[in-house]
Amino acid sequence: MRVEIQQILQERPELRHYIRQHPNWYRKLSRDPSQIPLLEKEANQFFGRTLPQRVEKVQNSLGLVMMMMEMLKMGQATVAGAQGPSQ
Repeated sequence: MRVEIQQILQERPELRHYIRQHPNWYRKLSRDPSQIPLLEKEANQFFGRTLPQRVEKVQNSLGLVMMMMEMLKMGQATVAGAQGPSQ
């Protein structure tokens, strides 16, 4: 593998991790080093760093928070209803 590609992989451990899991990239980069941007794009998609994947993570987190808030509200209403009037 070319020295410049090895240097890029040394500087970017996430790319090195991705390339080890997908060994076909060794051959692709050896033949055509200009495919580094494509490697970065695929690695970002693999690690969930694309904008749509991040938005989905935020939506899932917000949905979980909303569900927890609803459960807390229902739990408080149930406790308040079970205690009845205080006098």
